[in-house]
Amino acid sequence: MQIGVSSYSYSQSGLDIFEIILKAKETGFDVIEFAGFPNLPEGETALSFAPKVREACDQVGIKVANYTIWADFINGSNGNLEAEIERVKDEVRVAKILGAPGMRHDSTWGWPATKKGAKGFDDALPILVKGCRAITKFGAELGIKTMVENHGYFCQDSERVEKLVNGVDHPNFGVLLDMGNFLVVDEDPTEAVGRLMPYTFHVHAKDFHVKSGNEPSPGQGWLLSRGGNHLRGSILGHGNVPILQVLKIMKNAKYSGVLSIEFEGMEDPLKAIPIGLENLKRYLATVY
Repeated sequence: MQIGVSSYSYSQSGLDIFEIILKAKETGFDVIEFAGFPNLPEGETALSFAPKVREACDQVGIKVANYTIWADFINGSNGNLEAEIERVKDEVRVAKILGAPGMRHDSTWGWPATKKGAKGFDDALPILVKGCRAITKFGAELGIKTMVENHGYFCQDSERVEKLVNGVDHPNFGVLLDMGNFLVVDEDPTEAVGRLMPYTFHVHAKDFHVKSGNEPSPGQGWLLSRGGNHLRGSILGHGNVPILQVLKIMKNAKYSGVLSIEFEGMEDPLKAIPIGLENLKRYLATVY
């Protein structure tokens, strides 16, 4: 199994994209994934910048495992589904330039507040299926697997993600499974991971501190789950995500793809990420 890191993990480090690439290699990661390219230089687009990122990765000797981007087939591109599909296709082209075998895109962040009438997930499903199917068919032509992640509240529950994947019903389309994100919708990570492993192409290792919504607010740095519990990103192994049990589920499912750390804590990423990597390697040695 290859162990990777998301560039998003270094968001609070002050490093630029090229320094992140070097740091990931120095820290001992096998692969890296990019959460888009924030703060693009003036005059650059993701398409024009991608060759420079690919060259930097080649120079330090680290492969790109995945490319993750924002998308919204309900609200994106001013609510124009076909325009949003074409925009996301350009991102698939970026993944191709990077040499990434996969790309994760969102499906939607939910119905607009102005929508009248039904606002359920099942009401959105036909639109999401159409958008995701169009992208994955295009991705298949370029040799890029496409996937959605369990995040964003609206399409985060494992049953909703499973409905979407089965609705798209294409061998090139699957799941980027984030073991921690299920807590944001108050779902047991072990049950959710067990449900989605058959569809999983890529896994995020993430940890959270959790406090009951019955307790006083812990203050800054914490977010609320959909059910009102308090969550804060943590160093991998310091929080409440049942990582060992999740790894056992992955092993039983014969998962052998990339396991990529995504750190969202308040600690200094340059200290936190190596600690998380050390813990993850130790857990993997125990389970695998």
